[in-house]
Amino acid sequence: MATAARSFHWKPHDVGRWIVWGGFALLLLVAPRIFSSGASLTMLSQMGYLMIICLSYNLLLGQGGMLSFGHAVYTGLGAFFAVHAMNLAGHGELPVPLPFIPLMGGLAGLVVAAILGYPSTKKAGTPFAMITLGVGELVYAMSLMFPEFFGGEGGISTNRVYEPKIFGWGFGPAQQVYYLIAVYCFVCTAAMYAFTRTPLGRMLNAVRDNPERVEFVGYDTQRVRYLAFMISGFFAGIGGSFIAINYEIVTAETVSAVRSGGYLLFTFLGGATFFFGPIIGAVLLVLSSVVLSEITPAWQIYLGFVFLFMVMYAPGGVASLIMMNLRVAAFGKLGRLWTAYLALGGLGAMLLVAVAAVVEIIYHLQLDSSGEGGVKFFGTTLDVARADTWVGLALATMVSAGLFELARRHFMHEWGEAQAEIEKEIKRREASL
Repeated sequence: MATAARSFHWKPHDVGRWIVWGGFALLLLVAPRIFSSGASLTMLSQMGYLMIICLSYNLLLGQGGMLSFGHAVYTGLGAFFAVHAMNLAGHGELPVPLPFIPLMGGLAGLVVAAILGYPSTKKAGTPFAMITLGVGELVYAMSLMFPEFFGGEGGISTNRVYEPKIFGWGFGPAQQVYYLIAVYCFVCTAAMYAFTRTPLGRMLNAVRDNPERVEFVGYDTQRVRYLAFMISGFFAGIGGSFIAINYEIVTAETVSAVRSGGYLLFTFLGGATFFFGPIIGAVLLVLSSVVLSEITPAWQIYLGFVFLFMVMYAPGGVASLIMMNLRVAAFGKLGRLWTAYLALGGLGAMLLVAVAAVVEIIYHLQLDSSGEGGVKFFGTTLDVARADTWVGLALATMVSAGLFELARRHFMHEWGEAQAEIEKEIKRREASL
């Protein structure tokens, strides 16, 4: 008894982690109550399954350092297997209720990843990226060559409402579909986070950072990448299944390189180096493709500018910006930066408006070959036929760009001093221990 008492150690609960996960679950629960319109529920559903897809992709990119250009293969094939399973279940040939269809899509993604992942993970770095690109193009070509499975250009349609119902839910209403996606989103997010804390997840980080040392201590780096690839394919298949459930149709575009590029782009924008970064990226993906596309037809140009800006000034994505500012706030240095932030934000908004006006005019000229008429922009009309319009926009763009650069340099100076003080304070605390 005395020995048992001495070996017992009390470990306090991680209150912060409970708060974060509890807040995430609460947000998923109350979101449709706040945004209850049909369009809002559709967007929330898209955000839910895209979170699963982007997090699954980040198991490769962020956790394992594997840049894949073919992730849509596993989400898309998961969607196709799910839509065929739904059709079989609807005809009474497969006794699987709708809530279990995503698991079948996940198993399909796992099997496909096991087949295609073995040769893909034989290489790392650029060769791996090129192999995934080739695999993606191969599968996309096959989707047009085998209409029996892929449905040709028209795709495969289905009906998500079939027997048996679960607790009286037929999953016809959009809100019921959202809550099904929300449950899977929470469980899959927790499962992928738990994977990153396992020995395999830690070893995957080591393979990303120093594969030579991992091999030196006796681990097979290709095997670690391969296992992570299969796990990523499983969750990608689950996320892809909800494409079939949400839209009730799956087309060849689901496995295209455009989809793979979108997952890569927004995972990077959200922040691939942080676990919650892809969640931000999924939200940005829906907002840009749904909301921004409704505001302007030139939304992809703005998306390109944002990506260029993030690569140049914030390669860690939005998540890195959040974490860096939280670090500054924790050391009480955020107050000294508010004037620099105000100047940077104000001048950045001016530059954005000027650039947006130029983009809208150029886009208008591409659509209207006559070069006449006006462009409605922020409640005013810009006459594209007048020279003073072009001169004014050119001056506004150059002046705002110059002032923004001055504000950026001032901000970086203030930021550098704040970081130096933080590092000094950290060393002081370590010395006092």
